[in-house]
Amino acid sequence: MTPTGTILVLGATGTTGSRTAARLIAAGHRVRAAGRRAASLPGAEPVRFDWYDPATFDDALTGADRVYLVPPIGDSDPAAVMLPFLHQARSAGVRRAVLLSASAIAESGPAVGVVHRALPGLFDEWAVLRPSWFMQNFTGAHAHADSIRKDGVILTAAGTGRVGFVDADDIAAVAAHALTDDRSPDTDLVLTGPRALSHDDIAAIVTEVTGRPVVHRPLSYEQMRDRLAAAMPLEFATMLAGMDRAIAEGAEDRTTDTVRRITGRPPHGFRLVAERELLSLRAAP
Repeated sequence: MTPTGTILVLGATGTTGSRTAARLIAAGHRVRAAGRRAASLPGAEPVRFDWYDPATFDDALTGADRVYLVPPIGDSDPAAVMLPFLHQARSAGVRRAVLLSASAIAESGPAVGVVHRALPGLFDEWAVLRPSWFMQNFTGAHAHADSIRKDGVILTAAGTGRVGFVDADDIAAVAAHALTDDRSPDTDLVLTGPRALSHDDIAAIVTEVTGRPVVHRPLSYEQMRDRLAAAMPLEFATMLAGMDRAIAEGAEDRTTDTVRRITGRPPHGFRLVAERELLSLRAAP
């Protein structure tokens, strides 16, 4: 990696933003850590940023020549707020943008897919990271992790479908390269772990690592949609339940060599991540 100007990291306290910022700081890059409350990260300049408050855009962009873009969470139409910001970023001197999207959403897809489609026309240097579902969904603050801790259950409409779950640390490693390597990727990058696993496989590994029984309980598409809709807008709940149904139909049953190709090392497996992050759940002997 070569020295750059200032890198603006949006969502700098989030799952991938915090890890990306930490890697950039450790490598000696100047980082502006952006969040709704001005993210406080050692070695970074905190700055307040809110997708829904354009008054925060100018300060966040000051001096930045590269930006890591984390879309607003739970918004079924992120382009409405992201595209005005991206036009402003280009005018402010940002020359490289790296967007966090998802493997399930292609350039022609809805939601953040609209932003993906627009990015090459806005910036000469760009990349779209399309990670598979996060391993941290089962270890962090996600609903799956909560239900594992509280009830020992994982609820999905994914059936026996398999997913190339990916470690957020691996996403951050690729993001750091995409932001700072001499040559910009100028493409989308599908990121996965080393193996495609079903949710039954995930439950079995969590059980083995923690010593606490965890099971996967399949739901129908309608049950999953209605369960999600109790905590979020129906449109977004419908989209997420549809992604589970796509998993059941095999849409995410794949692995890629992207992490190894970009970082020079293999991606982390789920057992390693579970052992690293689920020690607090380990049953007493």
